[in-house]
Amino acid sequence: MGSTAETVPPRRRDRRWSRRQLLNATLAAPGAAALLAQEVRAATPPAPSAEVAPLPPPREDDNALLRMQREVQTALRKPIHERRWAMAIDLHRCIGCSACTIACVVENKLPPGVVYRPVIDEEIGEYPHVSRRFLPRPCMQCENPPCVPVCPVKATSRRPDGIVEVDYEACIGCRYCIAACPYGARTADFGEFYTDGTPARQAYETEPSHEYGRSWRRDGKRSPAGNARKCHFCLHRLEAGLLPACVTTCVGYATFFGDVSDPESLIHELAGKRNVVRLKEELGTRPRVFYLT
Repeated sequence: MGSTAETVPPRRRDRRWSRRQLLNATLAAPGAAALLAQEVRAATPPAPSAEVAPLPPPREDDNALLRMQREVQTALRKPIHERRWAMAIDLHRCIGCSACTIACVVENKLPPGVVYRPVIDEEIGEYPHVSRRFLPRPCMQCENPPCVPVCPVKATSRRPDGIVEVDYEACIGCRYCIAACPYGARTADFGEFYTDGTPARQAYETEPSHEYGRSWRRDGKRSPAGNARKCHFCLHRLEAGLLPACVTTCVGYATFFGDVSDPESLIHELAGKRNVVRLKEELGTRPRVFYLT
């Protein structure tokens, strides 16, 4: 992975590290404390118009997360139509831990059956020569999204920065977009709760999510219940100058993010690699998520 290889903690070479050693090593990275502080402040995301707290000045030994977060904040200074958000996933680094899946569920307060970023576990070969491959699959944020033209009420649209969003208030739950997506990246919210059938519904299940610039308090009846839902690159975090939750929680440092229109960005650098592939390119969807193989 070129210039980012040195950012992988020693755990990639020595699997005997304890969780405490791993945490200490991660926090010892230059600027990690500032990044962690911004993550804690993001527990209650500020309004999109809020001023973004700047990170410390860049250093030559910055890790990839700090570099990417600075690049996100740089991109936010540009007009929205000049940004092109993109994500890269290094399949050699993905270990199938599903930390990204869990982080996404927690960040977006997702109910049962709604998953924005599953990790597909594939078995390859025949016994005794068998291996496994893991494929994280967020929304592809297609430049030519099949889900947009099929929506009868125009509830799905593509923003100028490339993120495909869903208007929960307009969505009628017809699920045409779910059928149209060739990646299976959309799911339906049936208004369920994890603690249904227990003596009491837990308070954490009714906490609001912060999608698309609003707080959506969950009661099982109003939006987003009844709507189609999908990954949106943690848009509420981006507008606060933070990376998507799946990027910051990736154990193997396998997920990269940024403004691919910036020639100085890490994501632009990775997009030019020879080992880049995109899923189902033959369909003409032009995904904004690509994989390093």
